[in-house]
Amino acid sequence: MSTGRVRTKKKTCSSDQSPDNLPLRSSGRQVKKKAAEAADDDDDASEKKYRKCEKAGCTATCPVCFASAAERCAKNGYTSRWYHLSCGEHFCNECFDHYYRSHKDGYEKYTAWKRIWTSNGKSEPSPKAFMADQQLPYWVQCTKPECGKWRQLTKEIQLTPQIAKTYRCGMKLNNSTKTEGSDQCSMPEDLRVAEVSDHWWYSMLILPPLLKDSVAAPFLAAYYPDCVGMSPSCTSTNRLPGESNLVKLEHLKSVPNLTVAGMNKYFQPFYQPNECGKALCVRPDVMELDELYEFPEYSRDPTMYLALRNLILALWYTNCKEALTPQKCIHHIIVRGLVRIRCVQEMERILYFMTRKGLINTGILSVSPDQYLLPKEYHNVSNMFIVIMPRNFLNCILSQVIVLEAKDRIGGRVWDDKTFTGVTVGRGAQIVNGCVNNPMALMCEQLGIKMHKLGEKCDLIQEGGRITDPTIDKRMDFHFNAILDVVSEWRKDKTQHQDVPLGEKIQEIYKAFVQESGIQFSELEEKVLQFHLSNLEYACGSNLSQVSARSWDHNEFFAQFAGDHTLLTVGYSTVIDTLAEGLDIRLNFPVQSIDYSGEEVQVTTAEGTVWRTQKVLVTVPLALLQKNAIQFNPPLSEKKIKAINSLGAGVIEKIALQFPYRFWDSKIQGADFFGHVPPNSSQRGLFSVFYDMDPEGKQSILMSVVTGDAVTTIKNLDDKQVLQQCMTVLRELFKEQEVPDPVKFFVTRWSKDPWLQMAYSFVRTGGSGEAYDIIAEDIQGKVFFAGEATNRHFPQTVTGAYLSGVREASKIAAF
Repeated sequence: MSTGRVRTKKKTCSSDQSPDNLPLRSSGRQVKKKAAEAADDDDDASEKKYRKCEKAGCTATCPVCFASAAERCAKNGYTSRWYHLSCGEHFCNECFDHYYRSHKDGYEKYTAWKRIWTSNGKSEPSPKAFMADQQLPYWVQCTKPECGKWRQLTKEIQLTPQIAKTYRCGMKLNNSTKTEGSDQCSMPEDLRVAEVSDHWWYSMLILPPLLKDSVAAPFLAAYYPDCVGMSPSCTSTNRLPGESNLVKLEHLKSVPNLTVAGMNKYFQPFYQPNECGKALCVRPDVMELDELYEFPEYSRDPTMYLALRNLILALWYTNCKEALTPQKCIHHIIVRGLVRIRCVQEMERILYFMTRKGLINTGILSVSPDQYLLPKEYHNVSNMFIVIMPRNFLNCILSQVIVLEAKDRIGGRVWDDKTFTGVTVGRGAQIVNGCVNNPMALMCEQLGIKMHKLGEKCDLIQEGGRITDPTIDKRMDFHFNAILDVVSEWRKDKTQHQDVPLGEKIQEIYKAFVQESGIQFSELEEKVLQFHLSNLEYACGSNLSQVSARSWDHNEFFAQFAGDHTLLTVGYSTVIDTLAEGLDIRLNFPVQSIDYSGEEVQVTTAEGTVWRTQKVLVTVPLALLQKNAIQFNPPLSEKKIKAINSLGAGVIEKIALQFPYRFWDSKIQGADFFGHVPPNSSQRGLFSVFYDMDPEGKQSILMSVVTGDAVTTIKNLDDKQVLQQCMTVLRELFKEQEVPDPVKFFVTRWSKDPWLQMAYSFVRTGGSGEAYDIIAEDIQGKVFFAGEATNRHFPQTVTGAYLSGVREASKIAAF
């Protein structure tokens, strides 16, 4: 576009009247009148040579028509009206008529586009939308490192990711060769390009960009394309012939977990219409609160942001084994007009934001030392000392990371036993609860690890060997959940001071129900109810007499990980060990004190070694914080100490047994686990569930759990005594056959481990979920806290601990 006025030669008027043909009699007055009329005509002609854009604020003093569609196109001359798309892009009234008027040649093309747009999209198929979607030229950036200039392609060239990836100035796109002659990169860049970066330029954009053939299209087939930043005119967003919007949306309501062919079924980054409650999932048509806070300029019209964010997410889940960089995204931004330049510029900001959030570029990635996942300014933080670090993200953004580990191994409450023949048995965590969008599922995909989906079948076996009628189990499960529903109603108007123990409230509701209904449960039904209570104690990690009735499931108020529960057959240690690669880990370095009173933080270990650093991340278990295992100077605030003590350090124990053969196969018929109906309430939680640790059925290993009061029961027993109790239970459950002695076993002692002393946290009576957030608060930007007891949304899980590390890494990088 030329921003200056175009010079034109003054037109000369020709006439068939020569001076000799003038009337012989002509008064002087007539001559003067004709001369004045001629002068007026010249002025009118001069005014018609140019016309400014009538859009208020547009800087184009002499617009140029980009369309050149009509035979009488104004080009850079006069038109009765200029149509504004951006400050550097206009089309003339003649080209408007060419497509919009039914008697013009372009009308058929416009109406064909309009039909497609209307069938797929929601926005108005206006002539301006047509011009922006079909007629604007593409812009592409030279990929030569020393150039990088933007060039406008000719109108007939269709931009593709391959062209965007390989384009060099002067390239002939018909045969992908460079032009002969002088270096085309030396040619100046169009002056309009520099204006695109300015804030006012975007504010003058008439229509938001809608990407063509976006990689996100297969994920978002249930949405109107133009509501999620995609063009309705592309084949990738087209619906089946004759399929209406309503029909399509109604069809997909029956398939809420839309997956993309060839992709891991647990990768579902976008909510589908009418779907909710999935963790780490975004609505593709709405900006979230933190996004609006970070990008307030998109609050009025979020289309550009949504288009780029959705594209980035789709690209990440298409290939999560490689770091997603701006360079890899740029080629997939296909949109006409100067706005593509703006999209490329904004995409980098959005990509870095999503990386900080842990939505992309997370998990197990191979990142070279000179590769940046965040802008360079994030890489200026110096030393960092970490007590059990859950991921290698910090290594990618900080110059030095040192991990001080109190034990002689890494992993903390993740500890896999690989001494059993052919099977890994987790002494700690081994089950992934809810795999959809779970970072653990992502890391398994990155490592090529298969996860075994746990089946739903769980026969409840009574002592004596009888399998409980499934209808009894379902009936008592219904009553059990009904009791919990009443607890949920009761707590709605209760304060923390009105809180009571969950076990006490359940017993109260149960007694009231029996009294009011007159229903009498059988002895077996009472025992089955005890089994369900033991399962609840397993989930809480505690006897229900200590658990808050008001806040026992506080995290359920947030979206949780949906989908399958799986057994990580190779063990979590495979993931942990890979994450630890490249980290400077010092084993047997228990920290005794952290002094953050000065400019530097001073960390002192038990044997007196002193480390000085700018920041420290504390990830010790809650039980150690409660027992002041680390002395802080200045001391922790009363608020933080109160929060620490308002949570409980839950304990469960495990026993694993290897047998000479699989004696249970014929009875449980391929189920992944089976339940033990306790003979009375006093034995509730004592080996309540048994898991078959080899889904392939080759090895003979069972694992069981001890929960609630049963943990105290076995605490002072030696391992052989615990084994004897477990074998007594198994022989009762399989009384109809001989149960062999195990050839190998272990019993965990988490409560006695000096550096752990717990399994996972829970909210004590009188506490609240807010305590997790308070514990997570950093101190003066120097001392940071992570671990499952700092994650309000996902406590009690390895995933929660991992995500707390992602959260703190982002905070540390931002300081």
